Amino acid sequence: MTTQTTKHTALTPSEIDPAPKNLVARMLRKLAESPEAGVVTACVLVFICISLKAPTYHNAGNLQVMGRDLSQVGILAIGEALVILTGGIDLSVGGLAGLAGILTAWFNVREGLSAPVAIVLTLVICAAIGFWHGTMVTKLQVAPFVITLVTLTVSEGLALAITTGTPINGISSLFSKMSRFGVFDVPLPAVIFAVVVAITWVVLERTYLGRQIYAVGGNREAARLAGIPTARRIISCYVASAALAGVVGVLVIGRMNVADPSVGSTGWELVAIAAAVVGGVALTGGEGRILGVAAGAILLEFITNGLLAMRVSPYYQQVVQGAVLGIAILADRFRARKFGRTRA
Repeated sequence: MTTQTTKHTALTPSEIDPAPKNLVARMLRKLAESPEAGVVTACVLVFICISLKAPTYHNAGNLQVMGRDLSQVGILAIGEALVILTGGIDLSVGGLAGLAGILTAWFNVREGLSAPVAIVLTLVICAAIGFWHGTMVTKLQVAPFVITLVTLTVSEGLALAITTGTPINGISSLFSKMSRFGVFDVPLPAVIFAVVVAITWVVLERTYLGRQIYAVGGNREAARLAGIPTARRIISCYVASAALAGVVGVLVIGRMNVADPSVGSTGWELVAIAAAVVGGVALTGGEGRILGVAAGAILLEFITNGLLAMRVSPYYQQVVQGAVLGIAILADRFRARKFGRTRA
């Protein structure tokens, strides 16, 4: 009787992990497997298609313009996404951004405060409004839709009341320098947007605080029973959203070199919500990634600027924005029905 022995050979690292060694190939595969693959692909396709149709679309000057516009939409979308992740909604970001610009200019021109002091004071006021939103939602159980809609209406009214409908001129040159200044030809507002994305990504993806925010949005009662301070987490997201709206207001008056009371009342909150939802944030809360939100904001900016480059009527631009939001909401509901939650 003979005994057969099986010879075992050691597997090489390439056999254990069939992933390609090429760094670019690995990055492309990881991107294809990510939840943001669809919206990133859409960004690339839209940019290429519009560039072929409008040659001026991809020149350096227009890219800088898109960078400045993107900072407004993107920063608002990041704040909006934080609130939506908790299962809420913030309809006040557009009106609050407009009011922040008015307050900053008022403090600087009418009260004689220096630009940095005016900016800090405005951001503190915006954060306080966000704290009020969160407190009303968590302590008095007021619907987020209702309380933030109240703030939207009041903000627009205050902007008109403070200025009596007249733009505030003569603001400090520091504001315009902030808008013009660039880092390696990248506008400062776009750099600020990138920094906000990076910080938010680290908080949500790499900290216990971020996991708690997802847990609160996924199931608030279960999170509470698990010992998570749900009220504090919700309030912190509303504070961040309002403060980021204040940042946008400051950037806008710097770009315009004037504080116009009509700014911020043009549906910015809807664009912010659209960017968040297009980026994969579930309206029911608890699901979505900041990188997807950033890609959603970029996609909306590509479309908006592209319509201008192709000389499409401004009236149709609003139609397209509404259609994109509607498609995003339908896609969100389809994803929820077919796949359920992918993250607690």
